[in-house]
Amino acid sequence: MGGKSENKANYFDKLKGLLEAYNSIFIVEVDNVSSQQMHEIRQALRSKGVVLMGKNTMVRRALKTFIPDSPEYERLLPHVKGNVGFVFTNDDLKEVRDIILANKVAAPARAGALAPADVWVPAGNTGMEPGKTSFFQALGVPTKIARGTIEITTDLKLVEAGSKVGPSEATLLNMLNISPFTYGMGISQVYDQGQSFPPSVLDVGEEQLLKTLSQAIATIATISLALNFPTLPSVLHSVVNSYKKRLNVVTSTGCTTAFQDFGWVYDLCLNMRVKAFTKPTNAALLIECDIQKGLHALDCSQASMV
Repeated sequence: MGGKSENKANYFDKLKGLLEAYNSIFIVEVDNVSSQQMHEIRQALRSKGVVLMGKNTMVRRALKTFIPDSPEYERLLPHVKGNVGFVFTNDDLKEVRDIILANKVAAPARAGALAPADVWVPAGNTGMEPGKTSFFQALGVPTKIARGTIEITTDLKLVEAGSKVGPSEATLLNMLNISPFTYGMGISQVYDQGQSFPPSVLDVGEEQLLKTLSQAIATIATISLALNFPTLPSVLHSVVNSYKKRLNVVTSTGCTTAFQDFGWVYDLCLNMRVKAFTKPTNAALLIECDIQKGLHALDCSQASMV
């Protein structure tokens, strides 16, 4: 009992130390990962990350003891399920992800294993003697005898993804020296500085982020204008729309006195644009251009009335 308690305390201390030392964690799936593969992955991650495995019950128990002082660790709990482990890192997340996923090994089909992908038997000569034809026929593999050997006439999907490999299918694949599966670490979730997100987020580029942000800003502006409820994205449009209305009044009536000091709008909008956008968007630049045109039109109309 004393030994178990000591091991538990040591594991808690190790996990706590890693959580404090590293900002990012990959929650990795290790189904069908051999001890040799695990060793190779640890070697590949040397100086870039640390792999920590442990029983899920112990990991959850440890995290729950840390949560009162560090509530953000609660985001890890839902993902501690199945055959998983942690990879801690402070390096570039994409680079570390690529190292984790790069270590794959081909593996023969085992009876009872779930197929991660469709398994195909390609057409071609097998080099086997005709006496084994009945074995192929039992599995529905189309064959013929060519030059004294068995030849598979067409490609055949032997096992569908997600289904179990039967004993006969496993035997046939091994007879044909086909290793259809590749096994390695998979990544189920990423934890970075208190935030948890799926690994697909790492593939989102800056251009896509800016596009999504621009669309969100445009949507907010549209709704705000429709509700006549000013928000930061809509206020520039509101000012420009108001400016245009006044400009139309000036040019149609010839009354310019009420509009003489309206040049301050341009400075105001420029100032607001600088505060609203660290990098000016197309919308902000178009609004600025609109204001410039309006001021130019006002100058022209005033000049023609003199």
